[in-house]
This record gives sequence, C-alpha cells and structure tokens, in this order.
Amino acid sequence: MADMMWAGRFSKQVDAGVNAFNSSIAFDGRMYRHDIQGSIAHATMLGDCGIISKEDSLTIIEGLKGILADIDSGKLELDPNAEDIHMFIEAELTKRLGDVGKRLHTSRSRNDQVAVDIRLYLRDEIKEIYALVKELAVTLVNMAIQHTETIMPGYTHLQRAQPITFAHHLMAYVWMLIRDLERLEDTSKRMNYCPLGSGALAGTTYKTNRKQTSDLLGFTAPMPNSLDGVSDRDFCVELGCALSLIMTHLSRFSEEIIMWCSWEFKFVELDDAFATGSSIMPQKKNPDVTELIRGKTGRVNGDLVTLLSMLKGLPLAYNKDMQEDKEAIFDAVDNVKLCVKTFIPMLSTMRVLKDNMRNAAAKGFINATDCADYLVKKGMPFRDAYKITGTLVAQCIEKGVTLETLPIADYKAMTDLFNQDVYEAISLDTCVRERKSEGGPSPDAVKEQISLAQKALKL
Repeated sequence: MADMMWAGRFSKQVDAGVNAFNSSIAFDGRMYRHDIQGSIAHATMLGDCGIISKEDSLTIIEGLKGILADIDSGKLELDPNAEDIHMFIEAELTKRLGDVGKRLHTSRSRNDQVAVDIRLYLRDEIKEIYALVKELAVTLVNMAIQHTETIMPGYTHLQRAQPITFAHHLMAYVWMLIRDLERLEDTSKRMNYCPLGSGALAGTTYKTNRKQTSDLLGFTAPMPNSLDGVSDRDFCVELGCALSLIMTHLSRFSEEIIMWCSWEFKFVELDDAFATGSSIMPQKKNPDVTELIRGKTGRVNGDLVTLLSMLKGLPLAYNKDMQEDKEAIFDAVDNVKLCVKTFIPMLSTMRVLKDNMRNAAAKGFINATDCADYLVKKGMPFRDAYKITGTLVAQCIEKGVTLETLPIADYKAMTDLFNQDVYEAISLDTCVRERKSEGGPSPDAVKEQISLAQKALKL
C-alpha cells in the first residue's frame, strides 16, 4: 500500500487483481518523455511563482532530466507493477530526491497531468503521420508524372465506363491524401490548448501561471475552462476520424491493387519483396500487404467507435472510463503509421503493365459516349445521339466487332451525319486527349492537376 501515492484514505490493500485491472503503465508508458516534459514545465512555473523554492524547482528539473536520460538509455526500466507512467516517474523522483521530489505535484492533479501528456504525445504523432502521408502523396505525384499518357479504362459499378489515364487515377488518391493532411493540421490546431493547471476539475487555490506552462510546452493558450480541461477528449475522436479516413483511402486503393494484380486484370505487378506465396499452390503471388491494410482499416475504425462509445455517457469531469482512450488512439496511430510506411515502398516498386491497361480500354465500348458526342457536335440532340450509339453498340455485340472496326456503311445506315472521320473521333487517344475539361483525364488537364497538387504539397 505504501507504493500507492493515494494510500492515505485507505485502510486495506487493494486487491491484486484490481491493481492489475486498474494499471495502465503497459500502454501509457510510451508517454514517459511527454510526462517528464510536462512536469519540467510545471516545476519551472512552481519555482518562478514562489509556490516552491527556486532551489527545489531546479533540483526537481535536474532529477526529471536524469530520469529521462536513464529511461532513454535503458538504465531505468519501467515497472510493470506501477499504476501508471505518472506515478512511476513521481515515485522514482521521490526515491532519488526525497522530500524535494514530493513537492512536484503541488497544485497539480493526475487529471490535468494525463490530459496534457496525451495532447503532447499525439501532437508529436500527428507530425510523424503528416510527414508519412505527405511522402505517400509525393510518391503518387511522381508516379503520375510518368503516366500522363498511359491509357486505361475508368470504371463505374466495376464496369468499364470511359477511357482515362493511369495518372488521372493516381491523382484522385493524391487529392484524398491532401484532404487527409488538411484534417491532420486542423486536428493539431484544435488540440493545441493546454489543460495543465485545471487541477482535478476546479483549478487550484495557488497563484499559478498557466500561461507560462502553456508557453513552455508550445501550446497556443491555456484551456479556458478547468472542467473541460480535464474531461475533453474531442481531440482523440477528431484524430481518430482523420486516421479512419486515411485508412479508408488506403483500403480503397488496396482493393484496386488487389484486383489489378489478378490475372483477370493484370494491370500491375507487385515487386516480389511486397508479395507472398501459397503454402500449397506454387504459382501464387498474393498481395498480402494490401489485404492486411484492407483488414486493418476495420481495426482503426473500431478504435474510433471505441472512443465515441467511451465518451457518449460520461458526466463531467474526469471518469476512469477515460483511461480507455489511450489504447484505442494509440492502436489507431500505430496501425496508420505501419500501413503508410509499408504502402510507400510497395507503390514505388510496383510495375505498371501499360499494354494490358490499354488493351482493356480498347474493349467494353468505353468510347460510346464519344461516338454520341460526335453526332451532337454535328447538330443532333444528345438523347437522339445516345439512342443511335446504343443501337450501334448492340449491333457490334451481335457481330462480334467494336465501334472502331464497325464498317462505315453500318454507321451511315443510322444517319448520314457519320463520315470517315468518326474513327478518329472515337480512337482511344482522341477520347482521352479531348477530355480537356478542368479535372479531366487528358494529359494537359492531368499536368495541371499535378501542378496544383505540387503547390498544395509545397514541393
């Protein structure tokens, strides 16, 4: 019982099972740097405000720096039996400094201590995730630059629809990732307010300087309400939402890569370093990386649901339920980092099978809209042109030919507006080249998208 900082109120030892159930050091131990960072700022403020002596403040700061160095070097190991990382560090400080170490927690609660630690930790994690997502976006931009004229079929309902380029397809994901980066920035901006000094829920009677600790820790400002300071976990939910969307985008792309790797498509081939084989079928080359990313998306989405469910019924202020925030958001952070780190080299080493893409685009009558547009440009109402083209497609299917190989006599049998130049109008190269509308798949339009993305990514 002596090891528990809060033992004074209790006359019995806590049940060993309850102790283990209550402990969080197994997962919050990763915040040791941020806990020490927050404690150094707090000790600095205590000394500057005269709440403790300047000498004690400096002694505590040096003691905390020593603990940090020892944990970093491996000299000091986290005690798995400790209640949490906050109590472990405070106990170690007291062990080293005696009564001076006991002064650190003056005018502070674990509630505002935990709240500041997780903000500091996630702020750093957001920076790392941001850098990874940006690297992925840049990888896609560089791939797009190489494939502005690589023709492939675009799909709706997983049916070949209209011709596009591989660069156009890649750039769609670039814009998704740019929005992901904006969401991470927004989340970081909103979470960058300091709860330290909120106390357990009602502040403190000491004359503290919350602006000083906020500034020392690089926050925008102190949180204006102490109840909100200790009980707010909106930033965890908001980050969870941003991470779920990142994973959703990776999962959608993974699904396409899985299809493209199959013999039914064979648009791309993954490098051997990013595929696996079968234990019984020697011919198999499986896209396990993308399948795992697709699967882990459900896990990250589950973490978001955990956070929302944990918060939805909590009265103000702090409740022990909120300990559950860490495992959920830490798991989401870890999995997003793992997936993006794996996705980048997988994409950059992937072989694009241009001929297969073009051959697929040559089938499926994906130039039918262009055939209808040919008639519209000669004065025919679109709906009439649409009907005539549909009839021609049906004839092609019946004869086993394509619009490109259908004799001109069959075209003219439908309307005299058709001339020999129809074949040029419906060629794949023309179909793609003439889709010049802003955001479209023509090489020029995609190059403009690439330029805009490069500006957005500050390249």
